[in-house]
Amino acid sequence: MRILYGVQGTGNGHLSRARVMVKALQRQGVEVDFFFSGRTPDRFFDMQCFGEYRVQSGLTFVTENGRVSIAKTAKDNAWVGFFKDVNNLDLSGYDLVLNDFEPVSAWAAKNQGIPSIGISHQAALKFAVPKVGANWLSDAILNYFAPVDVALGCHWHHFGFPILPPFVEVDKVEQLLTHQILVYLPFESADEIVKFLAPFGDYTFLVYHASQPSQIPPEHIQWHGFDRYGFKAAMASCGGVIGNAGFELASEALTLGKKLLIKPLLGQFEQLSNVAALELLGAAECMKQSLEPDALRRWLKAPMPEPICYPEVGDALVTWLLKGDWEQPEALCLSLWQEVCLPVSWQKKSP
Repeated sequence: MRILYGVQGTGNGHLSRARVMVKALQRQGVEVDFFFSGRTPDRFFDMQCFGEYRVQSGLTFVTENGRVSIAKTAKDNAWVGFFKDVNNLDLSGYDLVLNDFEPVSAWAAKNQGIPSIGISHQAALKFAVPKVGANWLSDAILNYFAPVDVALGCHWHHFGFPILPPFVEVDKVEQLLTHQILVYLPFESADEIVKFLAPFGDYTFLVYHASQPSQIPPEHIQWHGFDRYGFKAAMASCGGVIGNAGFELASEALTLGKKLLIKPLLGQFEQLSNVAALELLGAAECMKQSLEPDALRRWLKAPMPEPICYPEVGDALVTWLLKGDWEQPEALCLSLWQEVCLPVSWQKKSP
């Protein structure tokens, strides 16, 4: 079987899931080529595991001051180039397109009649899981942004639906530094992050951000450009995580037993829905509109939760793919959740 794997490059969550999958595919000898879109080639990093991958512009969402800008998203995407990329992507040598919310390969597969299977958190939102902000636009994005023949969603809880557990790969916790806090708020301004953290000098904040603040931050705020290996090490040892409400970041924190303080990207249906799910599960403290020092003060004193041991979803999924019975994912989902010991307080949760 030869697979093209299309991955949405906006943010790092889709890339994290693809890194789990590439190892699982390689372990079972599957021939796979990777196709990325959503950011320029120079903004991808630590990509050696994907071999000779391809990159196209694709489509992405434009953010401004911690909020999705619908107007700029519509204006700034190169729509003519997108349709050309779809028409020019030749899939004749592939048996299957795997897709993680990547629109070019999804539409190319649809147009060329190549079987396609989606693996994404977005696909879970097609079920009646906790959701906030659903409207005609969010429904259109879920159904038409990256259409596939079979959509496999993943979530922190199954909520009674055929949904996969998260695809998680984390470093082993060698030491625990409870007063060291990991901060990943890529959609907030650097200066606002410094202002938010500055009053809390009893803690060390490891901030990972693409931009630099306008002034050197206080000593207890350590600023880093994004480094995947440093980030994963900090995630393993930290006493808590402050982030936007992206799915993969929260998945890693839950797996490692890290307390979570989140601020969603406003106007982004997926992140608002993630907040709803985390609040239902009692798995995070949330800042709804802005970076709130009072919320941070309370959260810093909160205890750490128990870690959740999610199974090796990637290996089970590849085995299922190779069997070829793609229209029946329910047994796969059930078998994986049977391996998960959810917190007692989660076990009867439903949306």
